[in-house]
Amino acid sequence: MNRFFQALGLRIGDSAKQTRMPSQKALGKCTCGQPIFFRNSQCLACHSPLGYEPERGQVVSLVADEDAQSWRIAGDLRRYRRCANLHTAAGCNWLLPHASEATLCIACRLNRTIPDLSIAGNEQRWARLEMAKRRLVAQLLNLGLPLLSKYEDSERGLAFDFLGPDLSGQPPMTGHASGLITLNIAEADDDVREQTRIQLHEPYRTLLGHFRHEVGHYYWDRLIAGSAWLDDYRRLFGDERADYGAALQRHYEQGAPADWQTSFVSAYATMHPWEDWAETWAHYLHMMDTLDTALSFGMRAGDVELEFRPFTKAALYDRDDPQAEEFLQFINAWIELAAMLNELARSMGHKDVYPFVLSAAVVGKLQFIHRVVEAASPVI
Repeated sequence: MNRFFQALGLRIGDSAKQTRMPSQKALGKCTCGQPIFFRNSQCLACHSPLGYEPERGQVVSLVADEDAQSWRIAGDLRRYRRCANLHTAAGCNWLLPHASEATLCIACRLNRTIPDLSIAGNEQRWARLEMAKRRLVAQLLNLGLPLLSKYEDSERGLAFDFLGPDLSGQPPMTGHASGLITLNIAEADDDVREQTRIQLHEPYRTLLGHFRHEVGHYYWDRLIAGSAWLDDYRRLFGDERADYGAALQRHYEQGAPADWQTSFVSAYATMHPWEDWAETWAHYLHMMDTLDTALSFGMRAGDVELEFRPFTKAALYDRDDPQAEEFLQFINAWIELAAMLNELARSMGHKDVYPFVLSAAVVGKLQFIHRVVEAASPVI
């Protein structure tokens, strides 16, 4: 039995919603047969226009409608418009329904503040930020998670501020507050991000990682706070009512406990229960998206001869979950794939793609997050 393939084909719950895995967005085909990718807006072979259709979760070939102001997908009568950010530095290739009053797609509508494009280098920074953000948004939509902009719901919606230094030269602090995610645009510069990673002794730091971590805080507010999940959350991650400021100061003064790897996915996760949730949430999204991408290329981790001790139900937070075996297949498929990816990176002289070791305690937390995601409604 191929654990990797089966994990990506899971269906959770007889009466609950099916597992909504991200679509195979990493690799598709143009109508001419040329492979096309998530970021493409034009086929490199036949030059046909392409667009990402969020409802399908796919990049598709487009045919101009009769009025030349709208587009159709082959075999589909629905009409679409291309995002107004297509011809900006953002280079957005997403589509929106022709009947929509909006001019921006669902991903671009989440922006509250974009970088000052009159400053040299900010167009390139914005392009990198948007590419990472679109990959995040595509995954959230395909997982069936609730996603509204603050323009639609000022209290429960999500928004992004992409900020540079203020007038005094003080850089913004990357973080989340009440649905507003702020990101320091300097993180889009590889040299700055790598320098910060080294200074903070982090094994991994990417733009997509930032987005996934910060949106984890947003979904804690949406899915955990005040919900029936809260008691189990506190049992696994700790009591979020602990003083955050004091925890932050203690973390930067004393660092993580020596034995942190037995219970946490990263050293930063030890700082506070909120950060443990956000770090673990980010890793869950990493795993789901990377496994899906590998599957779209026909990769099969189960074909690799790898000796490892697979996780069993003893690691789970809910061992009686009827779908526990399927979740374990997913986790063990990830262990196999991560090992393969790390060896490939080492062959090129690069750092490990996934420089982390999962403990049984972390697997239990990941199962909890998986259960929360599966139970989420896109219209909470």
